[in-house]
Amino acid sequence: MDVFWHPSVLDHDTGSGVFEAADTGLIDTPELHPENAERVRNMHSVLERGPIAGHLRWRDGREATEAQLAVLHDPDYIASLRRTCETGGGRFSSTTIVSPASWIPMLAAAGGALEAARAVLDGETEVAYALVRPPGHHAGPAMTDGYCFFNNSGLAAQLARDRGVPRVAVVDWDVHHGNGTQACFYDRADVLTISLHMRHGSWGPSHPETGAPDELGEGEGRGYNINVELRPGSGDGAYMAAFQRIVLPVLRQFEPGLIVGAVGQDASAFDPNGRQNVTMAGFRAIGDALRRAAGELCGGRLVLVQEGGYARTYAAYCLHTTLEGVLGTGPLLDDPLAFMPDDPGHADADLDLVVSHAGRHWELE
Repeated sequence: MDVFWHPSVLDHDTGSGVFEAADTGLIDTPELHPENAERVRNMHSVLERGPIAGHLRWRDGREATEAQLAVLHDPDYIASLRRTCETGGGRFSSTTIVSPASWIPMLAAAGGALEAARAVLDGETEVAYALVRPPGHHAGPAMTDGYCFFNNSGLAAQLARDRGVPRVAVVDWDVHHGNGTQACFYDRADVLTISLHMRHGSWGPSHPETGAPDELGEGEGRGYNINVELRPGSGDGAYMAAFQRIVLPVLRQFEPGLIVGAVGQDASAFDPNGRQNVTMAGFRAIGDALRRAAGELCGGRLVLVQEGGYARTYAAYCLHTTLEGVLGTGPLLDDPLAFMPDDPGHADADLDLVVSHAGRHWELE
């Protein structure tokens, strides 16, 4: 597996405060913003030092150009982000922050995803992973949201389409709804978007989408957006049931030429930004399911792009096991934390609701 890395992604400074809110001056020791450089430093180190290290080839990422961003994002929006950085940064919302140094990390995050996709499309590797930040799956064509500015996973999918891949699937298992990716492709049938996420609904003007199963796409894209909305507390069994009942059957019918995985670890049992109970074993199973789907449907071609994961230590461990699953190594790293009780039937009603909507367009049991 090729891993694409550009150290400038660490220069995006999100500051500190009351979790993701601004510092009130009432506490002695503010927390780092959850989307901070340390979480990605730990991901980098666990891949370098962990037992998976011998299976990885590190490669240099690059900065995307504004023209490459404009295939998915409005040029005026791109220019406004650049100006905000150049004029000192600021808050786009209560949670989404840029610093004066954030512009190059934004370009490097998008460029890393594009370079990973290019390497797979050029046949240099079957599987590539872009270890990037800031994340991207909440970014719409002209909207920042949820720590995200450019839709890195969406840009990778669009590159594949521009390079002649007739159908591309984006599978997103970040704990939050991939609303930006949904918005980018909502009226298109050539890019299938599947988001598995905790039920949280819309959180305001920057996230008007609800993430509910009835958001299926529109026009030619009707049926090609699937939201697998899971109630809080859903664990390994629920996520695996979602893959078996919905994700894998739809992928088989869609027959993508490339799968893009939006890799999040914030569905973990210990993440401060999610309320799910997925363990390291669960992430390994997700990676394994995606590996098997890519092998069956698109010659093993799989592009992985880092999204959320805010438990600064455990998220790195969960990334390691995700890639164990993708590589098919079997378990290499033990879970250092306690197992959370899991009821495999916890989300049956949620999955039945998804099937009732998506089953109008796909053969699902």
